[in-house]
Amino acid sequence: MKILVVRFRQMGDAILATSMLSTLKKSFPDAEIHFVLNERIAPLFEGHPAISRIITFSDDERHSFFIYIKKVWHIVHQTRYDAIIDMRSTLNTMFFALFSIRSKWRIGIRKPYTRGIFNYLIKGCEDDESMIDHNLKLISSLKPTITDRNLSLYISEKEKADFREYMQQQGIDFCRPVMLVGVTAKLEHKTWPEDRMTEVLRRIITTFPQLQLIFNFAPGREAENAQRIYSNLLPLAPCPSPLFLNIEAKSPRQLAAMAANCTAYFGNEGGGRHIVYAMGKPSLVICSPYASKTTWLPQDMDIVAQGIEANEATIEVVWEKLLTFCKQLAV
Repeated sequence: MKILVVRFRQMGDAILATSMLSTLKKSFPDAEIHFVLNERIAPLFEGHPAISRIITFSDDERHSFFIYIKKVWHIVHQTRYDAIIDMRSTLNTMFFALFSIRSKWRIGIRKPYTRGIFNYLIKGCEDDESMIDHNLKLISSLKPTITDRNLSLYISEKEKADFREYMQQQGIDFCRPVMLVGVTAKLEHKTWPEDRMTEVLRRIITTFPQLQLIFNFAPGREAENAQRIYSNLLPLAPCPSPLFLNIEAKSPRQLAAMAANCTAYFGNEGGGRHIVYAMGKPSLVICSPYASKTTWLPQDMDIVAQGIEANEATIEVVWEKLLTFCKQLAV
């Protein structure tokens, strides 16, 4: 059986799809599973045992209608897929199913314009539904025999060891716990206020002086925000400083290697937190006003994934939960 899974959008969404991919591979071990992704995040999924082939689209390809249509046509006619699983079912992504109308399973999301294109439709993700459960519903018509709810990425031991050595060179002491901190986020309206983050981090370095904090941020506005928070905290930090602004992951794979060498994650919810979870590390996140912790945080799993809704995230509430979180980690 040949299966095509279409999952454009961001890194976190694609990582959440790995549970579905693993379920497919374990249920149908001889199947070929091809995964369609945005080019910039595709390297993160290299080596994943559930993925036979990664198919990428650049931003230029996705935003040029004729180039995009031509490439989609070529993909579905080069390989005759038994199943097309369109995880978003937008007007653009529907062309995969439209051009593969003979596929036995054309699976998508129930929307006003999807009838006739897909022969298996499910509802969009409910407000109180886990995204993992939602993704697994997409493949229910294939009748998988094994369910794997875990999120997974495969980073080599060499990649982990190389990044560990780099972290040591930058001053990390692995005899002490290390927390990766998402101090900011990509979009300002999805970011926990800077003054609140600064105050909570001040309490952390005061209460847990042995804890080392690595600031995680992207270039541009995020870097500027992180630098301000760092500058405000540095005079308050003990010596040697437990704050690290200089440890840089230059790719999603390096971020995964960094996560593998950290003790836990705290901060804004986003793709970085999903990487941390997939690497088996506990996390406590502050959700954006537009993201429900029930939907985006895996529940009832072995790995701790706690969240605080945006409307609850006062300094005192976050600090109380963070204090308990750190004590449970024996920090």
